Amino acid sequence: MKRLAAFAYGVVCYGVFFATFLYAIAFLGNFGITNSMDAAPTGSVTAAVLINLGLLVVFALQHSVMARPAFKRVWTKIVPKPVERSTYVLASSLALILLFWLWQPIGGFIWDVQNPTAQAIVYGIYGFGWGLLLLSTFLIDHFDLFGLRQVYLHLRGREYEEPKFRTPWLYKLVRHPIYVSWLIIFWATPVMTVAHLIFAVVTTVYILVAIQLEERDLVNIHGKTYERYREEVPALVPFTKGRATPDAPSAA
Repeated sequence: MKRLAAFAYGVVCYGVFFATFLYAIAFLGNFGITNSMDAAPTGSVTAAVLINLGLLVVFALQHSVMARPAFKRVWTKIVPKPVERSTYVLASSLALILLFWLWQPIGGFIWDVQNPTAQAIVYGIYGFGWGLLLLSTFLIDHFDLFGLRQVYLHLRGREYEEPKFRTPWLYKLVRHPIYVSWLIIFWATPVMTVAHLIFAVVTTVYILVAIQLEERDLVNIHGKTYERYREEVPALVPFTKGRATPDAPSAA
């Protein structure tokens, strides 16, 4: 019964994530919702900036702290290991839902692309970013990344093993294609308001910091193997270093 409950919990967490994922496409792209990223301002600019920065800090802290191995060692004394990843996914989704709910539009255009052809190109790049994001997760292990594999194996009574560390396709071009995807998504917009610019700048800085934290953990786990991979494959911009060897490991 406990195994079934853990599996159901994992499925619900994944469902919350997927709904949040779909809403994020509309929120960042200003599609069909009233309080989107670039909606008209409704209050004080100062208050809006402070609230938005606070929401971004909450998400960044949750996303980074809960991902650290030291936190996981303590956390899994409270939360069973089979649902640890699902709980992380749920917490990340709730942090994003909070951001969507309380986000304060500011107004003020940094740029506003009016030409229909140019708009279509920018939206095409935006859509490409989301497609690249999904592809990047499936190239490693989408269902492990979002906790479903863990609860499924637990349901079947099988021991969980970490996915093998490898470099499928995109991971031979850059070490962090998932982060590349997010950067495309955050910046590819035909309408860049002040609120959107704050969001894009803060999340870009967060990504650059997160790469350092994540790679420090990967070096601790994989040692010289990961150090060699880092030397051979660029973090975010393809073809700025030597190509990775076929047996080099990957970073999610």
